[in-house]
This record gives sequence, C-alpha cells and structure tokens, in this order.
Amino acid sequence: MEPFANLNTTWFALIGLLWAGYLFLEGFDFGVSIVAPLVSRDETDKRLCLNAIGPVWDGNEVWLLTAGGATFAAFPLWYARLFNGFYLALFLILLFLIIRGVSFEFRNKVDDPRWRLTWDWVNFLGSFVPAIVWGVAFTDFVHGVPLSPGGRYSAGLPGLLHPIAIEGGLASLALFSLHGLVFLSLKTSGGLAERARRLATPVGAAALALLGGTVAWVAAAGRPAVPGQLTGALPLALGIAAVAAAAAGTALVSAGRDGWAFGATGLAVLAAVGAVWSRMFPAVFPASNHAANGLTIAAAASDLDPRVTRL
Repeated sequence: MEPFANLNTTWFALIGLLWAGYLFLEGFDFGVSIVAPLVSRDETDKRLCLNAIGPVWDGNEVWLLTAGGATFAAFPLWYARLFNGFYLALFLILLFLIIRGVSFEFRNKVDDPRWRLTWDWVNFLGSFVPAIVWGVAFTDFVHGVPLSPGGRYSAGLPGLLHPIAIEGGLASLALFSLHGLVFLSLKTSGGLAERARRLATPVGAAALALLGGTVAWVAAAGRPAVPGQLTGALPLALGIAAVAAAAAGTALVSAGRDGWAFGATGLAVLAAVGAVWSRMFPAVFPASNHAANGLTIAAAASDLDPRVTRL
C-alpha cells in the first residue's frame, strides 16, 4: 500500500499547485476590479482597467475548474464533505463569480452611464466577495473547524466566521488588492499607473499587517496534532516568506520596478497557499476540536483496489 499512499500524497500536492495557480492568476483579476473605483477618474480609466484583465480573466478561472475536477476525481469524500458542510459559502462564491462574468459581457451593451455604473458595481462585488471568502475558507482549513465524530461539519456559515478566519479573509482581500494595483501599474501608463503606484503603499501596509497577524495568530492558536503531519516550522516559514514577499512587492512598486513587484506579490500568494497546504497535510478537512474527527488524505482518496488489473 506504500505506492498507493505516495500517489495520494502526489495528488494532494498537485491540487495544491492548481489552487496556487488559480489564486496567483485570479488574484490580480480580483484586485484590479476591487481597486478600479479608487484609481479611475473617468470612463477612459475604467475601460483601461477592464481591458487590462479582459483577455485573461475567463482563462484564469479554468484553474478553479481543474482544481475542483481533480478533487472530485482523487478525493471524492473530501469533495462531498466540502459541498455538504461549506455549501452556503461555496454557493456565495459561485454566485458572485457568475455575476462577475456577466458584468464583463453586459457593461457595454447599452450606451448609458447609469447602465455602465450598475455593471461596474456588479463587477466590484463579484470580485470583492470571493476575495474575502476564499481567505476565510483557507484560514478555516489551516485552523480547522469543529467536526462531529463522523467527520461532518454542521455549524453552517456563522461557524466559519470566527475571528481568525475573518482576519484571514481581510488579509486575502488586501493581498489581492495589492497584487491588482501592481498589475495595473505594470500594464497601464500615465495618471492611472501613477495612482495605482501611490495607492499600493497604504494597501501594501494593510496587507502586511493583516497577513502577518493571521500567520502569527494561526501559529499561536495551534490545532490538534494529526499523525504524520509536517513540522510546524515549514508552514510558519512559508507564511513569513509570504509576508516578506508582500513587503518586497510594496517597496518595488513604489520604486517603479513594476515587473519585479508583480513577481514579488505573486510569490506572496504562492507562499501563502504553500503555507496552507503544508499546515493541512496529511488532513484535507482538519478538525479543530479533535484530530480523530478530521478527514485525512488516505480516508478521502478514491477507493481503488491496487490488485485490480486492466481488462
């Protein structure tokens, strides 16, 4: 069974890689839509913001579909428990992602300022809500959630919104906003790019405070130990690396090094996902009340008998 266990671990790592790619790419999409009302002065600026992400936003969402499909194929019990316990949170994310996609298509269908303003706000909310909810969800995975002896979560949406998770959601909102501002400074020019660079400094400071606070809070809070889990030093080191990369991105964009700044903020997102995944392992659905209630990689994996031969 050892090769089978290795295969499960490989799939767990690959799904983490898919999530990292999704949040790296969709992160600056979310960020641009969130900060667009703050850096835009007229219709031209709004069009430039949308045009900056227009060619890539829908392609970036393919990473989410692939991550979901891989989870269903490799760990069907994990997939089932997520949609059973986190149903409302996942429904909210999907709802706002849908209206966000519609806003890109409908905004310019009618030549009317009020019509465009309505869809601008839809686009903003369609990015703002998922940016927070993803952060809440991944912080819950790191911290764990109360599970029954059967491994089920039944506390509903309010149970997910405890103080650490809320701070994690605000941290992801700030980090994605910083990522989007750096992307705008890289892809645009003139007054719009300068406003994005100026706004990156306070947003970067907020991201550092919130992300650093979340890392410290999660490390201090701890979680019931799971047999086979990695040492706590690895996720902590990755969390610190995420904070350092966000700090570097903030300093670089202020200095006009937009390309390097984008790489640094992207690295911050990747390191944060790495911290989450390494902290979860070997659980895919950690419990905050009792380690035995959690769902591990082995228990969640597809029930395939390695003795079965090909026909």
